[in-house]
Amino acid sequence: MTTEPQLLPFAQLLVVLVPVAVVIGILFQWSLQGLNALYSVGRMALQLALVGFVLTTIFSSDNPWVVVLVLTIMVVAASWIALGSVTEQRKALYLRALLSIGICGGAVLWLVVGLVLRPQSLLAPEIVIPLGGMIFAGAMNSISLAAERYQTERQNGQAPQQARNVAMQTAMIPVVNSMFAVGLVSLPGMMTGQILSGVSPLVAVRYQVVVMCMLFGASGLATAMFLQWVMQVDGATSSAKPSEKST
Repeated sequence: MTTEPQLLPFAQLLVVLVPVAVVIGILFQWSLQGLNALYSVGRMALQLALVGFVLTTIFSSDNPWVVVLVLTIMVVAASWIALGSVTEQRKALYLRALLSIGICGGAVLWLVVGLVLRPQSLLAPEIVIPLGGMIFAGAMNSISLAAERYQTERQNGQAPQQARNVAMQTAMIPVVNSMFAVGLVSLPGMMTGQILSGVSPLVAVRYQVVVMCMLFGASGLATAMFLQWVMQVDGATSSAKPSEKST
């Protein structure tokens, strides 16, 4: 028996804020970043409310250029946020992060939408935008971890290739762990949402397999491309320094 998802009344929605309020109270009591946590919750709610209205408008339109614009904004923002862990090199590395997320994430998105899901339109907003957001966010997080670890390894005296390998392995830890845990420790958000909306678990599982493989592939490819570019430039710069000193 399936049930249609219902709009949650605000009174019921507020119940979930009870544990949030308790945690924020503990943070204030322990003189931690309670104000920052409170701000993050308020900002999250505001951002989701705004994006709900925006997506409703986009989904009701048939303009493919709107979808392309939204995806472009996602890639631009994700590339900038990904380099927040290396703020001193942010501008120098931005183009590499942008191309890595855009090319690899875009290729995986096209593969999933065009060859796996096969909707009537390759730019169906209700499919492309949510999947694109998941792909670009996954690549963003992996590149963020990789950039920070690569910089740390190089500062510790590691060679560019060794630093690249360590950074790649570090960046993939969250994705690999999530694949180990799925089904045993956690039911991912997409699968949980489908089950709550009445979809058969057997159907939800197939879509979740697509999502997990999609995130693993996009994150790994984007991170590998980013690190390879960074390593090549870093290696060229390192080899040029002795000659500059000798002259």
